[in-house]
Amino acid sequence: MNQYTIKHLQELEAEAIYVIREVAAQFERPSLLFSGGKDSIVMFYLARKAFYPAKVPFPLVHIDTGHNFEETIEYRDRLVAETGVKLIVGSVQESIEKGRVVEETGPEASRNMLQTVTLLDTIAEHKFDCALGGGRRDEEKARAKERFFSHRDVFGQWDPKNQRPELWNIFNGRKNLGEHFRVFPLSNWTEMDVWQYILLEQIEMPSLYFTHRRKVFKRNGQYLAWAPFMQLKENEKIEELDVRCRTIGDITCTGLTLSKATTLEEIVQEIAATRVTERGSRADDRRSESAMEDRKREGYF
Repeated sequence: MNQYTIKHLQELEAEAIYVIREVAAQFERPSLLFSGGKDSIVMFYLARKAFYPAKVPFPLVHIDTGHNFEETIEYRDRLVAETGVKLIVGSVQESIEKGRVVEETGPEASRNMLQTVTLLDTIAEHKFDCALGGGRRDEEKARAKERFFSHRDVFGQWDPKNQRPELWNIFNGRKNLGEHFRVFPLSNWTEMDVWQYILLEQIEMPSLYFTHRRKVFKRNGQYLAWAPFMQLKENEKIEELDVRCRTIGDITCTGLTLSKATTLEEIVQEIAATRVTERGSRADDRRSESAMEDRKREGYF
């Protein structure tokens, strides 16, 4: 890795740490949304740097769909045990049982869309006034509209036309009672930046990101991991292939990539050569042209 790249990553790191410290200074009850994916892992790593040698002063919040990869939960629990950070889990299954949401049915069913209600209920229950997220502007066109400090109204909804100006590095976290903010310290990072930073800092990652053998099936041109609760269509069949994840979410909507990358260096090389965007492997983004923006407006992210 050349000196220019290292300097670029150090500048991104300094910016993100500054934003995280601003959150701690401006909000009374912040939290960090943690999915077990690379972006939230890097964000927590940066938060540890920001407050070292003290512990991270806010909890991790994981919205558990009940359909997670086992590797994600194992990594999450080990990280919590090693660092002593507080973990709060919002359960989509509990939301279903309480009648807050209705579970989808059929082969295309996913709990990913149901996370919005569980997330907003969790924020309200714990009275969080800020939730740090790992969103990046390069991921998807709706996220490109985001600012570092993203205001949400009393219903948890996002209005892209009603956001505060961000001049230089001055962030406005003022809000009315019942409102909250989502804050995105990695806004100016790209997928390549994230992986090069992981390589530079040698951050441990879930095994899902590295090539491994897994039972999969192909649907709508992309490979999905097979799980006992997933329904196959008539023309779909299970096969074992060498795959890895580029982005991690609910099993039902996380696309897998055919790959031979088994090290961080090989992942960086693979990303440099690919012409498919990271979110291109997410089945939930294919439901409509405005799928992500619709969910953002509802309070998903």
